[in-house]
Amino acid sequence: MTEAERRAALDAIAQEVAICTRCRLHQTRTRAVPGEGHAETEVIFVGEGPGFNEDRQGRPFVGQAGAKLDALLTSVGWRRDEVFITNVVKCRPPENRDPEPDEIAACAPFLTRQLQALDPALVVTLGRFSMARFSPGARIGQVHGTYRPADAGSGAPNALAYAMYHPAAALHQGSLNEALFRDMLGVPAALLDARARRTLAAAPPGGTADQGSAEVAAELPPEAPAEVPTEVPTELAVEAPAQSPAEDAAVPVIGVEALGLVEVADPAVDAAHAPDSAPRGEPASEPASDAETRPAAQLPLF
Repeated sequence: MTEAERRAALDAIAQEVAICTRCRLHQTRTRAVPGEGHAETEVIFVGEGPGFNEDRQGRPFVGQAGAKLDALLTSVGWRRDEVFITNVVKCRPPENRDPEPDEIAACAPFLTRQLQALDPALVVTLGRFSMARFSPGARIGQVHGTYRPADAGSGAPNALAYAMYHPAAALHQGSLNEALFRDMLGVPAALLDARARRTLAAAPPGGTADQGSAEVAAELPPEAPAEVPTEVPTELAVEAPAQSPAEDAAVPVIGVEALGLVEVADPAVDAAHAPDSAPRGEPASEPASDAETRPAAQLPLF
């Protein structure tokens, strides 16, 4: 699919979202928020749903959480117009409440079609509702900052899914700011791994991938747990306001072991929902070498 074809497909989806009445959220919205970004990008960021400012402007992540996301992108040398940004639901839930299952289901075909048009190598999930689509059953407190193959039913079966807290989580709990920036520093390495996996998968039977991809794959063994850089660019931190929607509650756990970073969860809820023994998913890979985790400005996204 050419860039023009991808853009045409995304524009057609946006037009349908703008007049959608599939669920109750259309009754209270000001404007639907289909998403925006570069049609040729390899990376898509998927959040939960529009907030107050997004509902007014019809654009994703333009409020305080958007400022945090912009700072996160800047920390790895990326700009928001180099990636694609959208949400699980395209209309604002009243009072920023959690989206209901039937609302998520009503919007799911739009996200599926966006993923099909973009065919991303890497999906960065922002918060537990987005993570639940691409890594069902995972608990964000344990898997944030790691990645794994996206669930086959997610709409992005050939992508890796990288889990992060929602930027809004750090706005109401400042202790998550460091975890967010630390996790973001691992995203370029995840993209390199995703590219290497795609190259290897596309190699003809009996053939070999190019040397660069093979080296990246060798340096990113799937058996090893993910480790991300620990230095956080404090000059890019955004101060937390007094209030912000909650985004960090836990959901049942599968997947990689916890990284020892900050987890936000209600202990009572956690005890009630965490399984006695959690099956392990595919562990995340090691990050690439220092030379390969260079700023993303030197890692073209399209």
